[in-house]
Amino acid sequence: MNVEIHPGQKVAFVGPSGCGKSTIMQLLQRFYFPNEGKITIDGEDIKDYDIHYLRSKLGVVSQEPILFNGSFRENIKYNKYDATE
Repeated sequence: MNVEIHPGQKVAFVGPSGCGKSTIMQLLQRFYFPNEGKITIDGEDIKDYDIHYLRSKLGVVSQEPILFNGSFRENIKYNKYDATE
């Protein structure tokens, strides 16, 4: 698979269950590595990126989102302590 995403562009992976959307995101987040080939960003292997920085730049909406026991505000601010009102 070869995907080119331009700076500032937002991309969504959509498709039926089992087509690999979650696998792609797990690979991008470095939860595991590909058996063949490599994943690069701006020509640099993602193994060379700081994992916390890399993950902070990706947003994932699961197929079955779960809200925590709390208000909408608390859920939105979860792990984003500097979020504004």
